[in-house]
Formats: sequence, C-alpha cells, structure tokens
Amino acid sequence: MKKLLVYLLFLLLLFTVKTSTAQVERTDSLAVYEIKPKKNPFPTRPSIFFIYKRIIPISNANTKYNYWKNNLSFGINLNQAAFSQNWSAGGVNSIALGSVLNYKSEYNKDGKNFTSEVILQYGKVKNEGSLERKTNDRIFFDNKGALPISKSWSFFGSVSFESQFDLGYTYGKDAQGNETRKLISKFMAPGYLTESVGFEYKPVKYFSVRLGTGTARQTFLLDTTLYINNPKNYGVVAGKRFRNELAFQGVANFDKDIMPNLNLKSRYLLFANYEKLTGIDQRLDVTVTAKVNKLINVTVAATGLYDDDFSNKIQYMQGFTLGIVFKTR
Repeated sequence: MKKLLVYLLFLLLLFTVKTSTAQVERTDSLAVYEIKPKKNPFPTRPSIFFIYKRIIPISNANTKYNYWKNNLSFGINLNQAAFSQNWSAGGVNSIALGSVLNYKSEYNKDGKNFTSEVILQYGKVKNEGSLERKTNDRIFFDNKGALPISKSWSFFGSVSFESQFDLGYTYGKDAQGNETRKLISKFMAPGYLTESVGFEYKPVKYFSVRLGTGTARQTFLLDTTLYINNPKNYGVVAGKRFRNELAFQGVANFDKDIMPNLNLKSRYLLFANYEKLTGIDQRLDVTVTAKVNKLINVTVAATGLYDDDFSNKIQYMQGFTLGIVFKTR
C-alpha cells in the first residue's frame, strides 16, 4: 500500500512538472523553456531536472519605427547697461534684446529624404539719446525632398521662402546733427520665394551640396514707395510689385560638432541669373555655438552677402551672444 502511494505521488509530480513552462518573448522569436525530468530506473527516488531552450519564430511581430527626427531650439538673450551722469569712464545707458528659433524636421526611409527647416531671428537695441535699431531680423523657411539615384547622389526638389518681420531703416544726421532714418524694407518688401530642382551630393550626414539647374525665384515688393530711398528697388521695376528670375542655384550645407560641446553650422548660397551671369548673388552664413551647460550657450554668428539688386558692395553682419537656450530632440 505504501509503495502504491509513493508511485501515485511521483506520477502527480511528474505531470505537474511537464505541464509548467516558462516563456520569454523577444522581438523576433519566442524562447520557451521546458523543465523535463531525467530518466531514472528507480521511480521511487527524487528526479533530477534539466532546462531545455526552444526558439519559436514569430511571423507577425508588431514592431514600429519612427522615420522622423525633429530638433527644436529657442534662445533669448538680454543685455542692459546703466551709468550715472558723473561716471568717470563715460558711457551710455542701453538695453538690447535678441531671440532666435530654429526648427528642423527630417524624414528618412529607404534612401528617400524630406527635410523642413525654419529659422526665425529678431533683435533690437536702444541706446539713450538715439533711435532704436535692429540687431537681427530674418524669416527663413526651407523644404526639400530627395530621391536616391546612387549612394551619394539624389534628385531633389525644394521650395524656400525668405523675408523679415519689422521695418528696416538706414540712419544718418541732418544739418543740425539730429539723427534721421529712412525706410528701405519691411515684411514682404522684399520677400523671396524660390523653387529649385536638380541634383544633391551628400557623401556624409553633416555635409551636402545642392545643384539646382532649374531654379525660379520670385521677388515680391508689396510697398511700391520704397524705391524713393533705394533706387535699385531690389531688382523690381519701380511701381511694380513682382519680379521673376530663372537661374542656377547652388547651396552647400555643413553642420557638425567639431569638438565636444562646440558646433559649427554654415550655409553658402549662390544664385546666378541666366539672363545676366555678371552679377551673381552670394550669401554665406556661419554660426559657431559653444554649449556651457544644458541652458546656457555662447554663439558667434556672421553673415556675408552680395546682391547687386541692392548694393554693389559686400554687406556683412556679425553678432556675439550669451543667452539661455531651450532644446528638444
């Protein structure tokens, strides 16, 4: 009777062990672990167990991948100075405020690429005893789609828009020495809309060159009175609001962390009107950003521009800022 009870207990234990399994899920298969007793000629003795692993493929794995990469940064800086009237070193009370917003969204899948970038910049300075002046003012919106034709070359199409937020002036003095200003630009005066198709060379992620063999640019001048203070009128016939140009456009972009916490970003633009290849518009933007910590950045930016529709001389600007920057990725 005792042997019968032992035998029944052993069978019950064996049945319980064989029906218990441990399953571990993986992204591409299931690993199932089975506990099996080792064969033993003496059923009354305790069994020795071993774990065996079996791989079971999963044909319908629910995996999702995001092909979009978004970057947003917003920076603001404030400079202020105040002096007493008897300050021995001299000085002038002043206040300056600047802001910049950069947004970039990029889609990549099977070599196909779509990139959208927005750059908004605005800044002003006011010195005591003089008129306020802008330190920066730009609206830039660029969209580009590309289809691969080889490892480093793609066929692309792009649309970009550029203008400014606020009124722009030139400054001078009258016969009495008082400061004067003349209006030369405003929002959509001028404004530029550019469409381009061609080929893009991108050997590495941080460098690319666009060759827009078929490019059209429309110049908008919604205020027809600006030619009074700017005889060249941004290339638009006096009294007209619109000008269309067909041209070759080249764009080179470089954006890389050249050192830890130090980023170099540059963009070079060449615009050659097919009707007159003597006056080629060119623009170079260079920005160096040093990251102090998560919130504070130091930025040095410079721009060189040649556009004979406004001036026969090279225009340039430079700025140094220390401010708070918010970033999301």
